[in-house]
Amino acid sequence: MTMYRAEDSRYETMRYRRSGKSGLRLPEISLGLWHNFGGYDAFENGREIVLRAFDRGITHFDLANNYGPPPGSAESFFGAMMDASLRPYRDELVVSTKAGYTMWDGPYGDWGSRKYLVASCEQSLRRMKLDYVDIFYHHRPDPETPLEETMGALDYLVRSGKALYAGISNYGSEDTKRAANILRELGTPCVIHQSRYSMLDRRVEGGLTGVLADEGIGGIWFSPLAQGLLSDRYLSGAIPAGSRASKSVFLKPDRLTPALVDKLNRLGDVAKVRGETLARLAIKWLLRNPATTSVLLGASSVAQLDENLRALEGTPLAESELSMVENILAMPE
Repeated sequence: MTMYRAEDSRYETMRYRRSGKSGLRLPEISLGLWHNFGGYDAFENGREIVLRAFDRGITHFDLANNYGPPPGSAESFFGAMMDASLRPYRDELVVSTKAGYTMWDGPYGDWGSRKYLVASCEQSLRRMKLDYVDIFYHHRPDPETPLEETMGALDYLVRSGKALYAGISNYGSEDTKRAANILRELGTPCVIHQSRYSMLDRRVEGGLTGVLADEGIGGIWFSPLAQGLLSDRYLSGAIPAGSRASKSVFLKPDRLTPALVDKLNRLGDVAKVRGETLARLAIKWLLRNPATTSVLLGASSVAQLDENLRALEGTPLAESELSMVENILAMPE
């Protein structure tokens, strides 16, 4: 393995946005290590993707304790990346992780107790071979643990130096308000919220994006391509071999209805007029929202990463194009 040296031009084309009212700025596109970077994946392929991302100005790498598969292996992969290539660039990286879903057996390996969050953060740091993470999230609301305890754990992790910033993920509007207020009173503001958002899933627009604006919290969106539906792969209506729908892991085949295929093709036509792919249109559409700090993309190859980064090229969507997109999205699926 050759010694890695980052591209000198890595900051020339990427744009960075402030996360809410904080001093933290994130790239408009960040790299998520949810899948393709675990124990069952080829290390060298993952290494090439991560290094290419950094060479293209992606400074933010998003993980969670349970990412892999198996759980924990994505963090172990990133720890190996730190040792092999990224250690000299640690101060140029924003590394995040999360806890909130099942990670180990027994009553202390899930949800939102102080014991679970603190133990999980320490385990994550060991796997990633880091002294601290830049952002530590609570991954999902816990209906049984007092929110004061969960937010108190985030505050503790920041004050102890194990995390620099606190964030939440998958919280609804009202819980986000409460969490932000608790963290503000503790003196550790919530700087970022990670949620699902795409052309095909706009639930965050029902109140959450307004709360984020009011509270000064940044928004980073996962599944921006709706598990690949917002790409050119499904425009024929057929399910490609090796796709997520073919494996029925996260995208079920019955999701691909004739009405949805028609909608995707109409969106694809808008993209074609612009000389873009459907995926690039979908990313650009998210970036048009002032609530967006960063769009969180996965990648299975360097080529896929490079293609999606082309969403940052060209002109923003015009009002007439946004109107066409709105009319298409209003169609039933």
